[in-house]
Amino acid sequence: MKALTSQPIWEVSDDYYNNEVLRYFDEKCKESKAVFEESKEYIPGGVQHNLAFNKPFPMCMAKANGAYLYDKDGNQYIDFLQAGGPTILGSNYEVIRDAVINLLNECGPVTGLLHESEMMIAREINKHMPNVEMFRMLGSGTESVMASLRIARIATGKKRIIKIGGAYHGWSDQMVYGLKIPGSRGLLESHGIPGSDYSLTDEVRPNDLNMLEAVLRRNRLLGGTAAVIVEPAGLESGTRPISHDYNKNVRALCDKYGALFIFDEVVTGFRVALSGAQGYFDVVPDLTIFGKIVAGGYPAAGGVGGKKEYAQLMAAGLATGKHRAYVGGTLSANPLSCIAGYTAIKEIERTNACEIAGRMGDRLCDGLKQLIEKYGLPFVAYNQGSIVHLECTGAMSFDFSSMSFLKSALGILSKKKMMYERKDSMERMGAAYMANGIVTLAGSRLYTSMADTPEIIDEALNRFEEVFKHVQKTDKCMPK
Repeated sequence: MKALTSQPIWEVSDDYYNNEVLRYFDEKCKESKAVFEESKEYIPGGVQHNLAFNKPFPMCMAKANGAYLYDKDGNQYIDFLQAGGPTILGSNYEVIRDAVINLLNECGPVTGLLHESEMMIAREINKHMPNVEMFRMLGSGTESVMASLRIARIATGKKRIIKIGGAYHGWSDQMVYGLKIPGSRGLLESHGIPGSDYSLTDEVRPNDLNMLEAVLRRNRLLGGTAAVIVEPAGLESGTRPISHDYNKNVRALCDKYGALFIFDEVVTGFRVALSGAQGYFDVVPDLTIFGKIVAGGYPAAGGVGGKKEYAQLMAAGLATGKHRAYVGGTLSANPLSCIAGYTAIKEIERTNACEIAGRMGDRLCDGLKQLIEKYGLPFVAYNQGSIVHLECTGAMSFDFSSMSFLKSALGILSKKKMMYERKDSMERMGAAYMANGIVTLAGSRLYTSMADTPEIIDEALNRFEEVFKHVQKTDKCMPK
């Protein structure tokens, strides 16, 4: 990654982009463009979800099935977005769909009272992740992180929270701090949030155990640390991988300084393994955050669970009269989401979906590496099982955290400019992939699923090669 960002941008040529890529969107995606143009009249930015932002305009999808997406114009795409990760079984999986339809026919999506499916999914999660002795289903990963921080503060009597720089833990005020780029703190994504909301949030550099212990030690003088929260495969869904023993070392430091250890398994839970990243790394967190797959690709995907002594601090009602973490949500743990998530986990177990999708991730990553070498490109491909990263520009590889105070202002401005230029190029590459029938997450992340086969992966690699043929070195973003 350092080598990639030490040279100018490599991207598809202007001739190919203007005459082939943009022509595809102009000629074959007219219905998508029409929907987007009208959407801009009623929706801020024209889309309801950040994943939908794509060059040159968001595509309007009409059908999803297995490994494929189909847009409103009828164009077919190999789907490596998989709704942002939750559909490891493949899109619109029939068994889950049938379970949801049966539930809708019987009781509808929500009752407002207890439904057996709430117990079923909690029991099923505990079966595969014994560390999650109790589980409370919520509406999103963001809500689940909020609940976990409240639990940690009640359980420890301490207030400060330590996160890893660049990690994403939802969009609650105290967590929109140092997003994507380590050391960025309140610089990039924190508009509209008072600085005081970060007063109890600390950020440490990725993979830096010395810095983590230094902050834990310092916090003893400031009332102590309630929790350390991590993405166990590395920040931003593994975009910056961590060393294999990192999580075990963080666990030891949390024990030493009396902080809870929170695993944000929104992406990794039931994707890297049925036992999650905590099973893969053989680490016992105090609390685990869930999202994505926990509702089987259906809405209201979120939850928090862990050891009984901590999870019970979310006990519903006021019967105990003790301090508790207030969590809510009218549609949290609705029957539809619970039965979808329960069925998904059962099917992942029955089909061995994690391993199948992981093998396809390996095949895709290995093929990308071969293409990168064949065409002499400085690109970088790596994967954590079914989570595949393809870095063509290194747009998110910058780090603001090591800069001295005196150099910070000028240095950050320079790095921000380079980062945005590389982000624009990353999206341009994503448009080229889309024009060749491949859907990615912003051109830099790909999720494989059980629906992928060796033949589908090989066809995708043929399409990637068609793009790589037209990549050339530019004079953009020359490093200083």
